[in-house]
Amino acid sequence: MAKEKSGGGILETVKTVVYALLIAGVFRTLFFQPFWIPSGSMKDTLLIGDFLFVNKMAYGYSYASCPSVIVPALGLDIDARDICGIFDGDNERLFGQQPERGDVVVFRHPGTGRDFIKRLIGLPGERIQMRDGVLYINDEPVSVEPDGTFTEVAAPQGPQQLRPRCANAPVGPGGVCEKEKFVETLPGGHSHSILNIASQGSDNTPVYTVPEGHYFFMGDNRDNSADSRVPSVVGGVGFVPFENLIGRANRVVFSSAGSSMLFFWTWRGDRFFEKIE
Repeated sequence: MAKEKSGGGILETVKTVVYALLIAGVFRTLFFQPFWIPSGSMKDTLLIGDFLFVNKMAYGYSYASCPSVIVPALGLDIDARDICGIFDGDNERLFGQQPERGDVVVFRHPGTGRDFIKRLIGLPGERIQMRDGVLYINDEPVSVEPDGTFTEVAAPQGPQQLRPRCANAPVGPGGVCEKEKFVETLPGGHSHSILNIASQGSDNTPVYTVPEGHYFFMGDNRDNSADSRVPSVVGGVGFVPFENLIGRANRVVFSSAGSSMLFFWTWRGDRFFEKIE
């Protein structure tokens, strides 16, 4: 009798775990996906170590709404296409809603399939260009106003131990790393912060005409962002299909300045539930 109870208890435990995983999978697929900022391409809007939930209901659903399961330590690399590939290829979405210019969006990289987060700059049919570090949309410059200086410690950041680039370089370890800060206002009135580090090739680009059903994305840390200014086949992002959008980032839940979000003593107290502009 005791053995029967023991066996039944193990079975119930396994069923509970399976049900919990199924519920969590459905929740993540349909509603919200956790995302931890791994790089500095969206500073100072998003910092390395920011933890947020992505609203997957914002733009409807496609194959990209299914989660990828990547655990290198266990050798797991299950792509969203492996789970929901049947819905891939038509560039359509169920309950699809068009994103708005200025949204901070998590999307699947068109080449690698990895999750990226950038700001939506260009809509289908528009012409996008950078001239001397200024963004032009349909041949018109956007408004850019100086907004002081962004500062941070010149030290390795996050689990990848990335060192920030500095406009006042060279800066020794532990020194004050500075970047020029501006407020950029896009057509339609959306304003957000952007950073400038130095004059470089990405400050002057050809004119990009965004194809129908695609979008043009850029990082707010303009000189430190692999984005739509460079094609995906050569290390950038290129144009992103509508079906590759995962969701909109609205608010930072909490933020860790350390190498792990579990190190609570490194959490940034001023970023709890910070709204993403």
